[in-house]
Amino acid sequence: MARKRRFSRKNLIIFLSVLGPGIIVSMVDNDAGGIATYSVAGARYGYSILWVMIPTVLLLYMVQEMNARMGIVTGKGLAALIRERFSLRLTALIMLAVMVANFTNAISNFAGVAASAQIFGIPRWVAVPLAGFGVWYIVLKGSYRIVEKIFLLVGGIYICYIISAFIAKPDWGAVSKGLFVPSGQLNVSYIVMVVTVIGTTIAPWMQFYQQASIVDKGLDTESLAFERLDTAVGNTFLFVAAGAIIVCCAAAFFNNPAVGMTRIETAEEAAMALAPIAGVYASTLFAVGLLFASLFAASILPLSSAYMVCEAFGWEMGIDRSFSEAKNFYLAYTIFIVGGALIVLIPGLPLITMMLISQTINGILLPVIVTCMLLIVRDRDIMGNYTNSDVYHAVAWVAVAILYILDIMLVVTTIFPVGR
Repeated sequence: MARKRRFSRKNLIIFLSVLGPGIIVSMVDNDAGGIATYSVAGARYGYSILWVMIPTVLLLYMVQEMNARMGIVTGKGLAALIRERFSLRLTALIMLAVMVANFTNAISNFAGVAASAQIFGIPRWVAVPLAGFGVWYIVLKGSYRIVEKIFLLVGGIYICYIISAFIAKPDWGAVSKGLFVPSGQLNVSYIVMVVTVIGTTIAPWMQFYQQASIVDKGLDTESLAFERLDTAVGNTFLFVAAGAIIVCCAAAFFNNPAVGMTRIETAEEAAMALAPIAGVYASTLFAVGLLFASLFAASILPLSSAYMVCEAFGWEMGIDRSFSEAKNFYLAYTIFIVGGALIVLIPGLPLITMMLISQTINGILLPVIVTCMLLIVRDRDIMGNYTNSDVYHAVAWVAVAILYILDIMLVVTTIFPVGR
């Protein structure tokens, strides 16, 4: 019995030391663009859109589990593996597309900081520069462990959305039905929303960041089971937070006579419109969640981009390295921070259009990146005994086929927006 207790205590210590990459990448996925997507989905389609989250999160776990396994077994990031397994030309094309998407996402997150700060009476020209400098300074001066702890702590802000969902007083019976019984309007608009929710939840940058973070943390094969658990915990947090946003906006806005002609298009609109419907506390919590989620993502997405650039070209990288040891890494991070913040300060830019473009690029890239992952993870010369099993691999390919179908649907409905 004593031996079993010691073993359990040891496992707990190992898990706590491994904890981080899976949770952080999942929580950051609920960024300004994600919150806006889930808010609009709930406001327009109510609880009937909830069922999409279950298969989406299961697919996300499969992709990130392979991601974690590749990082732990090879000790290399995804961009480096793509460069080594395929051609430099393919790597450059993928990196260019991901960088464009990441930069527009970085802009949208600084826009989220600006919009949420203005709700609290803070001008954007004050909030955005302070936010940009703050996240830049933390990464530049902190070690990996310190930065990871800060990110994990900030991730707890997503509980605001869970509380907001309860304050909105939803019909929990309808929530359960919407979660487990697929339903909805079979029209182009609903299908586009389903595709958008999936594309928002499973973003290409996540795969690059988690694998690079695992490598930066120095995890080995003994940590694999615990990193899988870390990923599962992160995916659960993402599912609960995203579901809470949908439930909150569904309860407040969908088919609510008190709303009248109120139409939700962005997360900040949802935050402000909640006050007269669900109460000032729900509105404030929603706005606080948006502010910190945007701030959180505004630091992670540029970090992910810095990892990708350095992996693709074989440059030194890592938060634990000094500026002189990894100049290109910190330079890439700085460019994304400064560029994203400055563009948001330019008046009159079509930020919503830029967010749509970034989501479209993400949708096109995702199946391509997952295809590369499946080819790499099945290669025994790279993965040794840690390749996918036949059944796991077959299921993954079916999922990729579905992603390609959704990809085509997204592109077609974006180019030909008819019948909505």
